[in-house]
Amino acid sequence: MAIHKSLFASLLICLLFQISHGATKERLFSDLEKGALEADQYLIYGFSVLDAGIDKLSITWKLSSTATKEAEFTTIKVKLCYAPVSQVDRPWRKTENELFKDKSCPHKIITRAYDKSPQSFEYTLERDIPTGTYFVRAYAVDAKDHEVAFGQSTNEAKSTNLFSVQAISGRHKSLDIASVCFSVFSVLALLVFFVNEKRKAKIEQSK
Repeated sequence: MAIHKSLFASLLICLLFQISHGATKERLFSDLEKGALEADQYLIYGFSVLDAGIDKLSITWKLSSTATKEAEFTTIKVKLCYAPVSQVDRPWRKTENELFKDKSCPHKIITRAYDKSPQSFEYTLERDIPTGTYFVRAYAVDAKDHEVAFGQSTNEAKSTNLFSVQAISGRHKSLDIASVCFSVFSVLALLVFFVNEKRKAKIEQSK
């Protein structure tokens, strides 16, 4: 009897998990309220190409006057998203309508409790951000952690107000400087060696 009860409880848990997971899977980007948030980004230093791990963005978002689902908003999640030009031939960055499959916005910027007043955040690009062209998107999330609306810093075609990021090459500037200094020192040392050897040879010949 105990075995039957344990088996029944296990099946019930699995069923509830599948129902919950299935509900999450059914959430579609196309069902979200578009433009409910007005999001934008500004390049703090005005460079056209930003360096990962160094440069910063000033990000802003606020409630749009056309928003109809504000009562459901509990949290705002701001993310860095790939522009179409940086998704070509890269299936790991592919845009999907099913939110749990979507790979276009993998980089989290900030999660903040919803506030009706205009918000801003100064974001330093993470060191692991890959080279690419990006925009910013803000999702409004409900109490169940489900996205219900969004706003983004570009147009619907994701072709305007974009910015580029240059990834870290893996070499630090101090290492490059040290490498150059060592190379110069090596050349000078080699020249000194040859000059000394030449002097010694002349001295030997004059004896």
